[in-house]
Amino acid sequence: MNRLLVKLAIIAAAGSLLCSSPIVAQILPPQKKAEQVEILKGPGLETSHDDLAIIRWTSTNPGGDDDHYAVAYYGTDPNDLSQTAKNHIRLNRGQAETIFRVRLQPLKPDTTYYYKVTSTGTDGQSDGVESSVNHFTTAAPGQQTSAHPPSQ
Repeated sequence: MNRLLVKLAIIAAAGSLLCSSPIVAQILPPQKKAEQVEILKGPGLETSHDDLAIIRWTSTNPGGDDDHYAVAYYGTDPNDLSQTAKNHIRLNRGQAETIFRVRLQPLKPDTTYYYKVTSTGTDGQSDGVESSVNHFTTAAPGQQTSAHPPSQ
């Protein structure tokens, strides 16, 4: 019984320490924007199913606000990339590079899609980098393909 009381006392003391200690979140100002952003690897197909694909690329860290977007313009005609996919990411200030991923969905099975990628801040302003037009073919119904982005 004494052992149980001791355990309860320790748990209560630890809980009161945790509850009484204020947790302070530090909000940092935006980082300085990079003078020039460069795509270092990719873009390339990370994975593809019959109805979706994920495109991945690595760029130098664009800086600015921590919230950014990976953006892909795509379509089935290389001269008409009128569809847009956008995924939110958070920059890691401690890294010189940023990995971007964007999910394209819904797609048609067994179809070739053309795309180019860029990245933007939350204000919609481009980070000043855009890839050339690339392509991939979605899998047949019920199939999946996996790939790794090409190195550049």
